[in-house]
Amino acid sequence: MSLIEARGLRRDFVVPKRTAFERTRRQTALEPTDLDVQEGSAVGIIGESGSGKSTLVRLLLGLDHPTAGTVAVDGRPVDATASARSLHWLRRQTGLVFQDPYASLDPRMTAGQIVREPLWALGIEGDHRTRVREVLAQVGLEPEMGDRYPHEFSGGQRQRIALARAIVHGPRILVGDEPLSALDVTVRAQILDLLRELRATSSLTLLLVSHDIGVVQNLCDTVVVMKDGRIVERGATADVLLHPTQDYTRKLLAAIPVIPAPER
Repeated sequence: MSLIEARGLRRDFVVPKRTAFERTRRQTALEPTDLDVQEGSAVGIIGESGSGKSTLVRLLLGLDHPTAGTVAVDGRPVDATASARSLHWLRRQTGLVFQDPYASLDPRMTAGQIVREPLWALGIEGDHRTRVREVLAQVGLEPEMGDRYPHEFSGGQRQRIALARAIVHGPRILVGDEPLSALDVTVRAQILDLLRELRATSSLTLLLVSHDIGVVQNLCDTVVVMKDGRIVERGATADVLLHPTQDYTRKLLAAIPVIPAPER
């Protein structure tokens, strides 16, 4: 059985009226979609902006409710309309890393408080202080850095804090929504190595939304290609990226910038 299973997942949004004479319109952000994510796998979701990638992930995590269709995690139905407390079981299973490490961290809280927050919010028992020090070390930060505030860290260090917060409660699923796009090339490579190491040592299932096909190629064993709210191609990463079957996938790959070799 799949760890994450989506069937007929669809999401429509009401388009705001621009004038009093317009009729209410609905726009489909995600067409009926089926998706299976196997435990221990790393799935990359790629596509242009507005293709439905983030909408799909929000529905899978129970952060938004579908217009139609169902989501199950580890065989248990996800009801996004349920109370926050009744979804603690799902939050316990998942960790989320956002695109902008600075915007996703509360500037009024220390790094230690930020990382400790999921333990407190989910009611996880144990020595929280020791666990925070352990996970900060796991992501390559000195445990003493827990007393500092977000503005005292570099961009790469802030993303490490965000990663620590995402894994501190021991989730089975780690979701990254463009987690590397706001970082420079050197720091991006460091975080990429860290993600690869975390996946290997913690047996995490990884779900990665990214515009950077190179990141997906290096980190994911399965890739899903989305366009206009639909999955147009899916399969093993090497097969899809080296031998795409859909014209859209070919165009997406052709749009990757290539540095020409210097003339001799």
